[in-house]
Amino acid sequence: MENQSNFIKTIMENDLETGKHKEIITRFPPEPNGFLHIGHARAIITNFELAKVFNGKTNLRYDDTNPSKEDSIYVEAIERDVRWLGYEPSAIYFASDYFTEMFERAKLLIKKGLAYVDDQTAEEISKTRGDVVTPGIESPYRNRTVEENLKLFEEMEEGKYPEGSKVLRAKIDMTSSNMNMRDPVLYRINFATHHNTKDKWKIYPMYDYAHPIEDAIEGITHSLCSLEFEDHRPLYDWVVKETEMPLVPRQIEFGRLGIENTVMSKRYLKQLVDSKLVTGWDDPRMPTLSGLRKKGYTKEAIRAFILATGLGKVNSEVELDMLESFVRDDLNMRAKRAFAVIDPIKVTITNYPEDKIEYFDVPFHSENESLGSRKIAFSKHIYIDREDFLEERPDKKYKRLSLGREVRLFHTYFIQANDVVKDSEGNITEILATYDVATLSGSGFSERKPDGTIHFVEATTAIPATFNFFGQLLKNDSSLPLEERFNTESLAVKQGFIEGSLKDVLHEEKFQFIRNGYFNCYYNNDNKYIFNEIVALKKSYK
Repeated sequence: MENQSNFIKTIMENDLETGKHKEIITRFPPEPNGFLHIGHARAIITNFELAKVFNGKTNLRYDDTNPSKEDSIYVEAIERDVRWLGYEPSAIYFASDYFTEMFERAKLLIKKGLAYVDDQTAEEISKTRGDVVTPGIESPYRNRTVEENLKLFEEMEEGKYPEGSKVLRAKIDMTSSNMNMRDPVLYRINFATHHNTKDKWKIYPMYDYAHPIEDAIEGITHSLCSLEFEDHRPLYDWVVKETEMPLVPRQIEFGRLGIENTVMSKRYLKQLVDSKLVTGWDDPRMPTLSGLRKKGYTKEAIRAFILATGLGKVNSEVELDMLESFVRDDLNMRAKRAFAVIDPIKVTITNYPEDKIEYFDVPFHSENESLGSRKIAFSKHIYIDREDFLEERPDKKYKRLSLGREVRLFHTYFIQANDVVKDSEGNITEILATYDVATLSGSGFSERKPDGTIHFVEATTAIPATFNFFGQLLKNDSSLPLEERFNTESLAVKQGFIEGSLKDVLHEEKFQFIRNGYFNCYYNNDNKYIFNEIVALKKSYK
């Protein structure tokens, strides 16, 4: 972002040049009610990268004002994801750290005649707010005395009234053209146990009241948020001013980033988790950062993608292909090349000695020597992918193995298919072939041209492995209700083999399995040879 221009960066530059601020302080303020997803990555990266440009600071602050939906599991996951993306918060705070000050500032509003306790139900308040053409109706409790409001509010805090029986509202303007200014609720009664403060509080501040105070307490200079909060900005400024906060932050809105056919609703994602339609928040089909990491996306690819989309004042949506292209570009030079046979069929090379195994030293990446090399095995018994063989060659464009035709096996020899073995149902169970010792790769042999080059794994050293393939989480039918759009065929699991040189594969190690795609090794407790498809092989996004 240092070399990129955007409207927020320009504002920050001007504020420093004019002396309005001596340093830039931003914050990333997630609510701990779910795991972070790719949409949150824009907010994280924007806040941290802009502050970094000006040698400023960025706080991680949890907006934990709704104990009914929040959990310490989410707190831990959020911090883990922020750090995984490569960012170190200057400080970590919670909205709940400031509950006492928020309570005192609310009493200040009451004393100034700017807040009152309302006994109306949530439904009554909603009905009397009016709409864009109809002014709201003032509450019958709006003109309670300061003394009565203070007494009732303190009794609310002491837990003397049931949930839903009273709220604290700001006294602003029930005729305002901005619905957010029509006496918004500041506090509600809630007896849920808070993940941080436990049962200390019986009332909790609303987000629109809490957030500006949190920003002001921390000295945030630029409070960056998504576009839907633009209409909330007058209330944000009102709260800061009327609670008499000494430091005044500025709220600036920017557009959300969406990805085509990708749901960003935490409510829906939680529903998938709770209903066990997915294995958890980190299921690789989920658009969560932990899910993308498990799938094999790199933090570098995500950062590059977010920065490439720019930062504007309107919401935008891009195709998934664009994100995947950044993943491919990042993995291209860092992922080791290796062999994996995902749908295996056995090949017996009839003229190769039974008790002989050859090993060939092969680089992991022909253009990146730093990745080293490995030894691949070759013997009488190998596996190839089933799709690399047809009994009869369909046409001259077919560049794989068929009866009577030759192919080169990567880094080794030509083989020719001569016969097949079938089971009682007519399915091919084995291919019988011969090899030509004179055709060893690198020997300079050029007498014949093979019908293509295919990969393989040597059978006696091959390691059984599981390969997970992930489709779209949602059916591509926006006419269906969200709850019905879950794609039950979004996960395919296949059993195959990897080459024996990968026996010491590392957790989260990335590979390009030749002619198959990019894969991420992701251990579970029982098996370390589990590979998640990261992305298929495809040309870069232009």
